[in-house]
Amino acid sequence: MKTINAIKLAAIASLAALSACSGGRKVEQAPVQEQKTPLVEAYTSALQIVPQTRILSSTVQANVINNISPQTAGRIIKLNVEIGDFVKAGQVLAEIDRVQLDQAALRLKNEETELERSRQLYSEGGISQSDFEAMELSFKVSKSSYDNLLENTVLRSPVNGVVTARNYDRGDMYSMSSPIYTVQQITPVKLLVAVSESDYTKVKKGDKAVIVTDALPGEEFTGEVIRLYPVMDAATHTFNVEIQVRNSSARLRPGMYARVTLNLGNNNSIVIPDQAVIKQQGSGQKSVFVIKDDNTVESRIVTLGRYFDNQYEILSGLSEGDRVVVKGHASLKVGDKVEVAQ
Repeated sequence: MKTINAIKLAAIASLAALSACSGGRKVEQAPVQEQKTPLVEAYTSALQIVPQTRILSSTVQANVINNISPQTAGRIIKLNVEIGDFVKAGQVLAEIDRVQLDQAALRLKNEETELERSRQLYSEGGISQSDFEAMELSFKVSKSSYDNLLENTVLRSPVNGVVTARNYDRGDMYSMSSPIYTVQQITPVKLLVAVSESDYTKVKKGDKAVIVTDALPGEEFTGEVIRLYPVMDAATHTFNVEIQVRNSSARLRPGMYARVTLNLGNNNSIVIPDQAVIKQQGSGQKSVFVIKDDNTVESRIVTLGRYFDNQYEILSGLSEGDRVVVKGHASLKVGDKVEVAQ
């Protein structure tokens, strides 16, 4: 009983002390503030035609590269063009010493005369058919030898192009170590681009391409796919596509770095603004907040396609008509109720 009375006295003392500290006034509790509903901006996802373009890097190449040189060594007696000169197909570029060619020409002339005499004798029965055919064969062999010597003594350009290298001077002995001239055909030019194997069925001959270069800013060139290489690179899982550009102005030059844009068709895809996409640091995942019918939000993982005009193509994760948060999602959590700005 004494113990109970002691507890009561202690409680009364504590209340008295509290009353003294508050000056006899009643202690008021702080009012509880109501939590405001987050205000967000939303975008209703919609289907849109999205061109499936690919931008690929490449290097401009000559359509044809010809190394001009004779079959055998010989002294160079004429050089008719210089580096940078444009040449026509059939134009004489250089001449090698003509001694062997002149000897072959005399021998051919003599055999041609003998053949005509033999033809007359054969028609009159003066020689046998086998003798005449032997003479005719000898003439054809000499003619073939002469033509070959002529082709390798008077060196002509096989294509229209530009001279890009000259490795000898007049009077040098051609040593067969390097060509006398190199001629490159630059109208047209070609580019090889490596396309992912996943796009193998989307590329076909005749497809158009747009080419831009750093060397010619502001200029665009149109090319056409002329060849698809038949094998894949096992290391990179890509295949080569050859694009030809007419280059009638000869503005594109071999060696220029280029970017090639290929259109691989169109997709009818969901498109949303890029502000709606939340990029998870470190995970590589992309997500969006979707507003449900009760104005609460849920998180959806999405697969992104093309990025264009500050928008993303969505390959999976959203449906047409879904409302996604584009502004105000910085502090949102799954299940939060939001107010959508009008």
